Amino acid sequence: MNALVEPRKWEKFFWPVLATLVFLALWHYAVVWSATKVFPSPLAVEKGIGELARKGLLWRYIGDSLRRVALGFGGAVVLGIPVGLTLGWYPAANQVVNPVLQMLRPISPIAWIPLAIILFGVGDTTAVFLIFLAAFFPIVVACVDGVSNVPIMFRRASRNFGLCPAQLLVKVIFPAALPQIIIGLRIALGIAWLVVVAAEMIAVDSGLGYLVIDARNSGKRYDLVVAAMLLIGVIGLALDLAFRRLRNLKSVRWGFRDEA
Repeated sequence: MNALVEPRKWEKFFWPVLATLVFLALWHYAVVWSATKVFPSPLAVEKGIGELARKGLLWRYIGDSLRRVALGFGGAVVLGIPVGLTLGWYPAANQVVNPVLQMLRPISPIAWIPLAIILFGVGDTTAVFLIFLAAFFPIVVACVDGVSNVPIMFRRASRNFGLCPAQLLVKVIFPAALPQIIIGLRIALGIAWLVVVAAEMIAVDSGLGYLVIDARNSGKRYDLVVAAMLLIGVIGLALDLAFRRLRNLKSVRWGFRDEA
């Protein structure tokens, strides 16, 4: 079979930009053709973003959402990676904990909103807690699977070199599992970014999620609703691209196949 052709550098930028322009053109002409008075045009959305910027709300709302995600996701990373590595390292412990883990993991973080409000009230703590829950379980599962999939020959070779269990875990098992852990972190961050929007619609009075519901309820400003939606999408794309860059580090690059 012929190898996949690597896209040229200019193509990596040209085609996404062209697709974006086509999307904006279709959006504009769909609004003109339908003569809708409700759904905003791209120009109206641009003006809405400019209005938010002039009022000093744009960067404040973006910063609040990113701060909440950073706190919740950061807490999930700090706690989830050690828990996942420990469960992967000790299969007996994993057998004990796994039923509870698998029972809690499918529960949507949105379902926790009433309990979170009871526990923490309406505010940042509730939103951060929901984000933490959203990211924690994917990180733990990725770490457990990463450790479990490390070839047994790695452990045997390390013992032959006289490594103690702690050195084996830090110098061999964790680096070998790191590619899979990064994939889990990427998935967890995407889920966390989804959950912050839902949490901000209910539990706080700032952020991009709050902007969506507030613009809808206060004067039916659908230009600001769509503006918030686009900002959420663009920032989510930027966060995902940042994790893709992380995969290019030499310490983890070996674990990924080159993408076409």
